[in-house]
Amino acid sequence: MTRAPAPVQGADDVRLKQACVALGLSATDEQLSKLLGYLQLLQRWNRTYNLTAIRDPGQMLVQHIFDSLAVVGPLDGVMPADGKLFDIGAGAGLPGVILAIMRPGWKIVCIDAVEKKTAFIRQAAGALALPNLSVLHERVEKLPPGACDVVTSRAFASLDDFARLAGQHVAPGGTLLALKGKVPDDEIARLHAAGEWRVVRIDPVTVPELDAQRCLIWMRRDGARSQGNHESN
Repeated sequence: MTRAPAPVQGADDVRLKQACVALGLSATDEQLSKLLGYLQLLQRWNRTYNLTAIRDPGQMLVQHIFDSLAVVGPLDGVMPADGKLFDIGAGAGLPGVILAIMRPGWKIVCIDAVEKKTAFIRQAAGALALPNLSVLHERVEKLPPGACDVVTSRAFASLDDFARLAGQHVAPGGTLLALKGKVPDDEIARLHAAGEWRVVRIDPVTVPELDAQRCLIWMRRDGARSQGNHESN
């Protein structure tokens, strides 16, 4: 019987704890264990189902886990303690599964049109004991309105397409949140030209161990400005 080398798990554990500290997040031992358990589950499924193009476990830790953890703190400022969030085009459950682990009071719904991806998220929800996480295998535009506090997307679509397809699921006063790389000026211009949604905030995000640009694009129907953060022009 072949076992994975113990130091690899230990190194991941240390890196994960350091990332949480860098992001200002408190994580219990149970949460850390679930984050690493998710990573191991993703690695196993990925060998058969090709859920993500990233194969290296170390890169998965940074580009999937750390990248998703970087969203938790900013969301704390807008999500109620018992808030509801749709993760659109969730893929392998990023950031939805990570949010469900870190914030058990939030109701997280991961939505994707690809069945193997929703099957994986469903398996992860059971294996990691995440009762606040549910999954829908459906196209987002075909679902009835979700009345969410926040609807997120990570590499799902352009901002205008995201707003057009997912905007119906945002409750009055709620927020669309797109996780992006560089600030997408052309997409912002097209979104504003469409008229219904407006970027109210752009937050640069630093992901531990990742040398790449990341930003969070916050959008609201009414164009109401958020205080204390960088606003779009």
